[in-house]
Amino acid sequence: MSLFDRFRRRGTRMSRPTGESYTGSTRVRAADATDIKHLEQFVETRRGVEGFVEPRTVVSEVTLLLVAFDGEWARRRVPSAQWAHKFADKRGIPSYDAARVGVPQRMRDYIRRQKEQGS
Repeated sequence: MSLFDRFRRRGTRMSRPTGESYTGSTRVRAADATDIKHLEQFVETRRGVEGFVEPRTVVSEVTLLLVAFDGEWARRRVPSAQWAHKFADKRGIPSYDAARVGVPQRMRDYIRRQKEQGS
């Protein structure tokens, strides 16, 4: 028996459970109506909102990160990057590709302030 014999397939395969969606080694939840409704409410109730479209990763689908003028933010899954940009265009808010521009400093400052208040 050679070193690599253990790793060769011997005709036995494990099958995945039916009805579940997998991406790589993890299950990924797709966007749903609740996600879309939350994004709409965030845009309607905040000022100075900008959208940052985050690409698909191993653990999540495409997400839309909305950041208000004060750094308050909301992140939800969306059907696609094109859908996210159209969502922003329809509401008159600027949208950016987060992989290119990153997230705004005001969001990081907001998170830091929230942590300091909680301590």
